[in-house]
Amino acid sequence: MENKKEIFAGIIIIGNEILSGRTQDTNTSTLSIWLNSLGIKVQEVRVIPDTEETIIKTVNELRKKYNYIFTTGGIGPTHDDITASSVSKAFNLTYGPHKEAMSILEKYYKPGEFNEGRKKMACMPTDANLILNPTSGAPGFNVENVFCLPGVPSILKSMIGGISHKLIGGNPILSQTINLRTVESEIAKSLSEVQTKNKDVDIGSYPFFRAGKLGVAIVLRSSDQNKIDQCNSEIQNFIKEKNIEVVEKE
Repeated sequence: MENKKEIFAGIIIIGNEILSGRTQDTNTSTLSIWLNSLGIKVQEVRVIPDTEETIIKTVNELRKKYNYIFTTGGIGPTHDDITASSVSKAFNLTYGPHKEAMSILEKYYKPGEFNEGRKKMACMPTDANLILNPTSGAPGFNVENVFCLPGVPSILKSMIGGISHKLIGGNPILSQTINLRTVESEIAKSLSEVQTKNKDVDIGSYPFFRAGKLGVAIVLRSSDQNKIDQCNSEIQNFIKEKNIEVVEKE
């Protein structure tokens, strides 16, 4: 297998409503699964408020640290939607009506419906590349390695496919799950021995509660299937030795 360079991403979830607990963040999971499938590893997720200074500082810090940054939230029509203007400032770019975005939204709304709030959704760094929105018209945008997406999960989901071709990934991250009827303390030592011998595989253990019984899911992740298989066989060995029951996923 040809060795590709590892590619890393950071996610910035922007919105007071996430921090207050009023809205549950599902975008991290959507973005991480999608990026993993492209061979891009998410290294860090930050949840920050709708504050200009914080957005500028976080975007500037993470865009230097990772190959790609994805922001969600704060690009709607209301007064607290300040992501677009803050990202413009982070890059020292002109913020204002984006010609192509204006044209898309003018066509999207019926005559008389394209009000001031909706016009705000066409304001962004004026030279940004648009990320088209097949669900509700208002586009996201990208500048250099920063991609700005809406916070509404269904809309974000509909938009990410359109930018896959803009991203250069490494080898896709593969995963395998082994569900066991056991507790973490019973397998911790054996699992850590397997991890020590297999540095190139991410091994995670996650307790679960199903049908009134406790169990542990062991998840193996790597871009190399052979390495996952090697790990799996070592784990199967200690499962047999300890006489631990394997649970089929329901």
